[in-house]
Amino acid sequence: MSEHGLQRGAQRGPRGAQWGPGGAQPGPQLPVGTQVVMRVAAPDDQGGTAQRGATGRVAGVTGDGRYTVRLVDGRETVARRDQLSLRTVYQDEAIELEQPDGDRLVHEHTIYAAVVGSRAFGLDTDDSDTDTRGVYVAPTEAFWSLAKPPTHVDGPEPEWFSWEVERFCELALKANPNLLEVLHSPLVVRQTPLGEELVGLRQSFLSQLVYQTYSGYVLSQFKKLETDFRRDGSPKWKHVMHLIRLLLAARSLLLEATLVVEVGPHRDRLLAVKRGEVPWDEVERWRLSLHEELDQALQRTVLPATPDVTTVDQWLRSVRRRSLGDA
Repeated sequence: MSEHGLQRGAQRGPRGAQWGPGGAQPGPQLPVGTQVVMRVAAPDDQGGTAQRGATGRVAGVTGDGRYTVRLVDGRETVARRDQLSLRTVYQDEAIELEQPDGDRLVHEHTIYAAVVGSRAFGLDTDDSDTDTRGVYVAPTEAFWSLAKPPTHVDGPEPEWFSWEVERFCELALKANPNLLEVLHSPLVVRQTPLGEELVGLRQSFLSQLVYQTYSGYVLSQFKKLETDFRRDGSPKWKHVMHLIRLLLAARSLLLEATLVVEVGPHRDRLLAVKRGEVPWDEVERWRLSLHEELDQALQRTVLPATPDVTTVDQWLRSVRRRSLGDA
């Protein structure tokens, strides 16, 4: 539900191509007819040279896995996959600028960061990781470039993931649980004056959208987990535990207009679920009961139907203006 699914440290070749550890040719196989551009010069079938940048179409594949390319003037040449680019990719590369350093943005422009996950929920054990999530403000001038700042950064510290403030606001307004929990975590590790302002807007992000977001996500995930249980007899109990925790959090949100991150009195029962000590049927009854309670809570919630987008947008605009003034 967040954007924290990015792989780190992957070795990349040309844009869109993933290189294997042995230097294998990047990218998927190219079907006949694909329009390509030569990345390097190569001999053609008429004793001449197909220049770098020459355009053609894939005409076939040789026995050793190379591609026969028929150029626009009818000549043919042979090239490996890493010597070819899709035409649109080649053009993108031609105008590509150096991308902003995401790690530097996190180091220098983070306004707020907090520990989330099991340690914030009160569900940590001796082997629990310390997961930190943060918000950074990219300098306003950075958006004037063709090379825009990243919307999120994985790292640079282990188990640390951050969002650029605009992306953070967008996702939080949609009641994404991962982001709302960042703002309500009791374990704050960094907070600037702008970070204080962001936390001060917590109520502006809350709305009845939490019902659809939390309940809908749990429902879809339990359907997959039930399939795993029926097939293997052992679902991912840790995931089951956190789904139940989400329903508990949604209930307090709807009834009290407050996100309670710590699980409090539910800790022991949730950890028993994590250890697989609670029978599946009992967990399912608990889930269905919580869904029913959410339906009832929605009928009498004090949360507004939609979040206060105007207030959040005005604050974001002020952040951009102030960032420009600091440049």
